[in-house]
Amino acid sequence: MTKRSAAVQRRTLETDISCSLCLDGEGKASLNTGIAFFDHMLSAFARHGLFDLTLSCAGDLQVDGHHSVEDCGIVLGQAIAKALGDKAGLRRVGSCWLPMDESLAFCALDVSQRPYLAFDARFPTERCGSFDTELAQEFFRAVAVNAGLTVHLKVTGENSHHMLEALFKAFGRALREGVAIDPRVKGVPSTKGVL
Repeated sequence: MTKRSAAVQRRTLETDISCSLCLDGEGKASLNTGIAFFDHMLSAFARHGLFDLTLSCAGDLQVDGHHSVEDCGIVLGQAIAKALGDKAGLRRVGSCWLPMDESLAFCALDVSQRPYLAFDARFPTERCGSFDTELAQEFFRAVAVNAGLTVHLKVTGENSHHMLEALFKAFGRALREGVAIDPRVKGVPSTKGVL
């Protein structure tokens, strides 16, 4: 089987991002977003999704991390959509409950071409390292919109690091399931005949 992969570049006055993604990888990641905690989260996503991900971002971090995190989500979403191609043979739907110590995250998603994010998280702290916890929602929204995913994410817990890491891991595992090829699926998995 040919591995499904894509490369995307995006340059604005706020960020300069390059990304390569292989959906049929081994979980290898090379990351440099300028935000170490965000790199850690993306590494967890790649590892648990078994995606090979290379992503670098030069952003206006002197302002804050918002543009960098959201724009990385845009580019990752575009790479996912591009790598999926015609979507033939997809399982399409994926989900994962993922515990991390006291935290418990849930992700359910549909490779639907109907972008939507439902996000339920109350983080006890405003930051993890130099990462603003509120940016997690912006990142996942950007990925969902640009990849054409319906995504539901929820997490409970007492430690923001654990909660965020559980979310990124759950998202990676649910996406891994959703983009997997099922040999029994002929064409695209939709009663409409298109996605």
